[in-house]
Amino acid sequence: MLKRLSVILVASVLSAPLAIGLARASETEELAPFKMVRSLQYVQDSVVLGDHSAIEMQRFMLNEIDKRLRAADEAIFRDPRNVDAALVYVMSGGNPETLDYLTDRDVEGNFDARVAEALRQYLRGKGPLIVENLSKAAPEYKNSRVGPYLFLILGNATSQQDPVAAMKYYDWARLTAPGTIIEEAALRRSVSLAVQAGDPEKGFRYALNYARRYLTSPYASQFADVFVELAVTHFDETVEKRVAENLAFMDQSRQREVYLRVARRAAIGGNQTLARLASSRAEELARDGGGQSQLLANFYEGLAAVPSEDVFTAAQTLAAIPDEKLSPRDRALREAARAIAQEVVRLPKDESPAQASMPIPEVDTGPANDGGETGETGSGMSPFVKPADRAPVPGAEPLAGAETVAESDPALDGFMANGRSKIKEIDALLAEEGL
Repeated sequence: MLKRLSVILVASVLSAPLAIGLARASETEELAPFKMVRSLQYVQDSVVLGDHSAIEMQRFMLNEIDKRLRAADEAIFRDPRNVDAALVYVMSGGNPETLDYLTDRDVEGNFDARVAEALRQYLRGKGPLIVENLSKAAPEYKNSRVGPYLFLILGNATSQQDPVAAMKYYDWARLTAPGTIIEEAALRRSVSLAVQAGDPEKGFRYALNYARRYLTSPYASQFADVFVELAVTHFDETVEKRVAENLAFMDQSRQREVYLRVARRAAIGGNQTLARLASSRAEELARDGGGQSQLLANFYEGLAAVPSEDVFTAAQTLAAIPDEKLSPRDRALREAARAIAQEVVRLPKDESPAQASMPIPEVDTGPANDGGETGETGSGMSPFVKPADRAPVPGAEPLAGAETVAESDPALDGFMANGRSKIKEIDALLAEEGL
């Protein structure tokens, strides 16, 4: 028994250095950039699929990968997988200066100069300049690990000049990377481009695919905004059915939020029929969801009625809503509506033609997004992730740069402009009648 025990101890002592050596070798192998980036991709995909707890891990991994790439021997990039990993890292929200660092040291030509230069230009905000060269190089990478990322960037770079071409690039990106952060970004952006291209049918197809998969993404609130724009811009009986088809994948609270956003957008645009319809739908869904949503539905319905024959009733409805029940943006809208209502109902005087040019008092809109409330409804109850809570998800917005916050509310500006236009029309009619 003692002899057997001695043999075991000796074997253990002799095997210890071997085990340590294997562990070190394994550790070195595990630190290969392509393996670290593979883990980063898994974490980022988890985030857009609803695991928001992975956001902190994502930040940590980006930092660790940056250190690893900068410390790596140049020989490691003889493996194409590590070159692809470096490019994916940069296109997933990594440090752009690391790309410069790696390519400057690349004496063996492991990095494709065309792709590296295109990414440098894109990082500097010169997206349109990369389209010609990258559109020639990208097809060579169709079946590679970096292909979906390059096509997503091409879509970004061409989206303003050619929305139709951009949607094709996004299609390729999402179809080659299903269930990933690439597909989430491509679908969400394609909905917006379909609005620009005047193709609602395609827009609703993209929206349906998004609603099936990514409603728990940190960027789902952006999707809700572009979906509302799609619905309001192209609203008719057919579109109403497509909206209902998309909302079927949402829970009641998200459906209510979308209808509130539609009501707000329609009210500002002067589409009374749609504003009332969306408000009534939101009210129906709000019966079990709290009085705040019902109050907002009434508010947007009243807002839509300001430039109509029901202006007196609308003004009384708006005035009856307590200030504390509205966000700063919606309070500004109410003040604008009140100013417009006063101009609509004012009695004509002899100097009516002169008054037609009288400016409506400007209203202080306040910050574009105050107190973490949703930018669209101002309810503070949105089931979509609020912008203030939405940590940057680099892969979802690769190389897009920081978003700027508008100093004023574009929706309010549009509402005021629409109101001024209607008042001028009324004054012109009164002048023709000699009143």
